[in-house]
Amino acid sequence: MSDSGSRLIGVGVGPGDPELVTVKGVNALRGADVVVVPVMDTGERGRAEATVLHYVPEDRVVRVVFALNERTDRARREAAWDAAGQRVAELLRERGTVAFATIGDPNVYSTFTYLAQTIAELVPGVGVETVPGITAMQDLAARSGAVLTEGTEPLTLVPVTAGAAVLKDALAGPGTVVAYKFGRLAHEVAAALRETGRTEDAVWGSALGLPEESIRGAEELGDGPLPYLSTLIAPARRDGGRGGKL
Repeated sequence: MSDSGSRLIGVGVGPGDPELVTVKGVNALRGADVVVVPVMDTGERGRAEATVLHYVPEDRVVRVVFALNERTDRARREAAWDAAGQRVAELLRERGTVAFATIGDPNVYSTFTYLAQTIAELVPGVGVETVPGITAMQDLAARSGAVLTEGTEPLTLVPVTAGAAVLKDALAGPGTVVAYKFGRLAHEVAAALRETGRTEDAVWGSALGLPEESIRGAEELGDGPLPYLSTLIAPARRDGGRGGKL
């Protein structure tokens, strides 16, 4: 098969609950010649892989190590990325259509973005597509009853991997603020909420849709670290009047 006939499809499989994979996502997974799932170098089964296995037999799933837990050794991380890109490129040449499963949405802080850039260089003419997925903030809003936006309110999404200072700046502004990947900085996040007066209505959650799911008010944020993929919603300050922001 020629390179130009191959397709790489980034499929968002949602935050963990297999029922939150879209029909289009399931069809893309089942229609691909092979489904790639990212795994850490520890070999443990990730959330994307666990979700995919609800819909695709294990013999059509290929695990590719992305060293997602490497944050200090840049050379090692880049070497892992290069090896992963080469492996996916081989699969594209051998199989034709490769679906890459990513938690959440492939266009929101996703591993897929970097993979697609690498593959475009390695496999000239490859077709790259994405299938959107339910995001953690949507799932947390549904499960907690938090309303993400009303009327003209803005919505700010902040990855706390950039540090709690960025989150504090966002909390001082208007609208709803959502924080991703804040588990290791839970103490700093709690302090930022207190200092900006945003603790009362805020909610955080982890392992959404899974047996170990935890959803709590932000006032319960303790001093210890939380799971890395924890999500926080700090709703906009609202006056309580129905339709007040319309």
